Amino acid sequence: MATSRNPSAGATGARWVAWLCWAAVALEGFDLVVLGTVTPTLLDYEAWGLTPGEVGVISSWGLVGVMIGALCIGTVTDLVGRRRTMLLSVVWFSVFTALLAAAPAPWAFGTLRFLAGLGLGGVLPTALALVSEYVPSERSSASITFTMTGYHVGGVLTAVLAIPLLDVIGWRGMFLIGAVPALFLVPLMLRKLPESPTFLLAAGRREEAEELAGRYGIPLAATPPVREDGSRDKLAALRTLFTGRYLPATIAFWVASFMGLLLVYGLNQWLPQIMRQAGYELGAAITFLLVLNVGAVIGLLFAGRVADRFGSKPANAAWFALASVFLFLLSAKLPLPVTYLVVLLAGVFVFSGQVLVYAYVGRYYPAGSRATAIGWASGIGRIGAITGPLVGGFLVGNDLAVPWGFYAFAITGVIALVAVSLVPRSPAEADASPAPARRPGAASA
Repeated sequence: MATSRNPSAGATGARWVAWLCWAAVALEGFDLVVLGTVTPTLLDYEAWGLTPGEVGVISSWGLVGVMIGALCIGTVTDLVGRRRTMLLSVVWFSVFTALLAAAPAPWAFGTLRFLAGLGLGGVLPTALALVSEYVPSERSSASITFTMTGYHVGGVLTAVLAIPLLDVIGWRGMFLIGAVPALFLVPLMLRKLPESPTFLLAAGRREEAEELAGRYGIPLAATPPVREDGSRDKLAALRTLFTGRYLPATIAFWVASFMGLLLVYGLNQWLPQIMRQAGYELGAAITFLLVLNVGAVIGLLFAGRVADRFGSKPANAAWFALASVFLFLLSAKLPLPVTYLVVLLAGVFVFSGQVLVYAYVGRYYPAGSRATAIGWASGIGRIGAITGPLVGGFLVGNDLAVPWGFYAFAITGVIALVAVSLVPRSPAEADASPAPARRPGAASA
């Protein structure tokens, strides 16, 4: 039985969803970026004697965990719901991030990073699916890019805290800082984060779904597909991604996500060390990472609005094109103030270009497949996230990062641009398009 909507309560509840998801993504951002921030210190840690290539492998192990977590998240949400999945993900990665501070050896560090990655991989798809469900469709891109500002605020905080604290508390202390906020966030989520009406409907709890949808003033998705025996078709959401009308877009989104995340993780992991190879001191090199993530936040504040106004495809394509331009410019020797500006602008377009892929996916597929589509785009993209640190480690380890690292990143952006440009119109758009008018006297097919 649907409940009449209280507009004020619905708006307040939606804001809680948005801010709690934002905070979870911010924690994810801190925990993922912190390894890049402490990489120069890890390389100088004589007790372990790590090489750049070994740090790249350790980073990639963590990202393998993130990939597995993202790919499995659709199944987990089917079993326990999006609310519990979000809570489980935050608790899981926070516990293993705290344990990283006590890692006795590189193998233990890599193992714990992998285990933390399993939880980290579940945060983003779940957060974006919840936010997409609880905000009006006309603001969906803006809401998703707003949520993703959390990732880069977390990245900025990592650099801001590392500059004064890294020499004092060491790399172990930085991982402890990344775990503590969960002590405050998890209790707040238990009180204020609602379940997904789509999950409740799929679980056969229609009355609860209608009550929640009515309270928050959101549309209720169609009843999920069922088999002939009346049981729910649990693979319907995944199957949608590979049907004839969606398959070309699914492949294009996966390529774009792969390339976008290669850029994001390659730059966050190796930009400080690349800048050190270019002749900058450690403090300045970390500042470049700070500037990069400040640019990311700036870009996300308006990228979604641009996509909502002009369309997901043109906005996404333009962002990847501009990202490639500014990454290419970093290969040139520029005056320091100009270099800071170019890094800032690269951050504006690189990171929000990747987030616009998620926003595009969220709008492209039907509501019942949204979490699965975002999860798979994120999971496949994580292969790019794994590749980025490995590529960076190879280039840095062989003294090729300046300028070839920036050439490689620029080419990656161009490939993402091509992939986004090849996404066909969504089936919903095609179905809504009027049939072309026939010329008088033309024979019917």
